[in-house]
Amino acid sequence: MRHGKKFNHLGRKAAHRKAMLSNMATSLILHKRISTTLAKAKELKKYLEPLVTRAKEDTTHNRRMAFAYLKNKEAIIELFGEVISKVATRPGGYTRIIKTGFRLGDNAEMCIIELVDFNELMLKDAQPAKKTTRRSRRGGASKAAATEAPASTAPAAEEVPAKDAEEPKAPEAAADSAEEETDNK
Repeated sequence: MRHGKKFNHLGRKAAHRKAMLSNMATSLILHKRISTTLAKAKELKKYLEPLVTRAKEDTTHNRRMAFAYLKNKEAIIELFGEVISKVATRPGGYTRIIKTGFRLGDNAEMCIIELVDFNELMLKDAQPAKKTTRRSRRGGASKAAATEAPASTAPAAEEVPAKDAEEPKAPEAAADSAEEETDNK
């Protein structure tokens, strides 16, 4: 039974689990992206995101609390410097998990966990998408018809009005109007 089980123990004792999450968080802060299993990435996300939120307010107390979790001076400098400068306006969701498939040996589900604002490829893709407008197929077809419309409206203006069309015409005029009607359909 799983009564009261709030988090994934990852098959490790508490000290091993804390050390592993600390090392993974340090690696993620320093390298901005790491590859791991999906279960570890989900736990790392729960471990790291409160630290990043705490780091938004640069106080001695917050630095000491972050150091208690990370245990690495370079990671603290990077977290309170470069990382916070990019995520200062973001209200949460500092990491992204991208599934990459299954590991060959034991078929464990693998993924990449990364800091969101440090992926330049996704940032470049997101910016032009905001600038462009959505276009439907009908919009493209109507533009093509609009460019052809002035050429097709000129003969239509020369046609006789509908009242005159009911009157009998000369055989040559009737043949011309029949061709124009088939072209318009």
